[in-house]
Amino acid sequence: MAHEVVVVGSVNADLVVRVDRRPGPGETVLGSDLATLPGGKGANQAVAAGRLGGRVGIVARTGDDGHGALLRDALGAAGVDVSRLLVAEGPSGVALITVGPDGDNSIIVSPGANARLTEQDVAAAREVIEGAAVVSLQLEIPLPTVVRAARTAADAGARVVLNLSPAAPVPPELLALCDPLVVNEHEAAFLLPDHAASDDPAALAAALLELGPTSVVITLGADGALVATRDGARSVPSPKVEPVDTTGAGDAFTAALCLRLARGDGLEAAARFAVRVGAAAVLGEGAQSSYPAEGDDLPS
Repeated sequence: MAHEVVVVGSVNADLVVRVDRRPGPGETVLGSDLATLPGGKGANQAVAAGRLGGRVGIVARTGDDGHGALLRDALGAAGVDVSRLLVAEGPSGVALITVGPDGDNSIIVSPGANARLTEQDVAAAREVIEGAAVVSLQLEIPLPTVVRAARTAADAGARVVLNLSPAAPVPPELLALCDPLVVNEHEAAFLLPDHAASDDPAALAAALLELGPTSVVITLGADGALVATRDGARSVPSPKVEPVDTTGAGDAFTAALCLRLARGDGLEAAARFAVRVGAAAVLGEGAQSSYPAEGDDLPS
């Protein structure tokens, strides 16, 4: 049976420390015990969609280290098809994460094996990608690989969703394949040098549409999201919750969005479900460990 969502992206081990405050330059602070958790934007999205009951596959690379086994096991436990999860010599990707007392996080990513996911790997996985309803992409893997995956998906009639994270320059041809382009306010401003993250989200969305995507979703944290097409923009409010840890919440949102789009929802309806999943994800510690399962009660 074909996949509803195929993720072409990163898998990382998240090394997480909680701190009372973040250190300044040259300063040392004490933190909590180190937690090693499965993560990576690609793996997070695959796991989140899998836990929601989706038929999900992933095209990615781990290293041949101990982290690689952890990451494969976590994906498999969520029901994700790992037949295209390849192993490269050397270290797996790692994310160094500090979580402050307010639940907000700061992240440094060492790409590791993610940097060795190639266009040839995408070509080898063409049958899996072409069979998906939605292909989800991010920017923690090489840009040529992302572009090749987007072309392969679009040529087969699959819907391409690009989460522009971490923010980086992308070619117009890639933006033109996005339906939607998913960004937060800072990522939107990165693509729009004449705008600031504090600008009106509707204005940001209109300017982003001028760059070529069919549709745009701007995530607004606790304020929910804004969805936009050339027919107009609509705000989608988020349930109000007290966040514990925001790590991976954006990935949970994108995964839920992709899954509902794959099942035929319109963009606004998919986003209304996605904000509830994103709100649920901030109620627990870590990324994948906080994601809701199919049938769980979601904040409303």
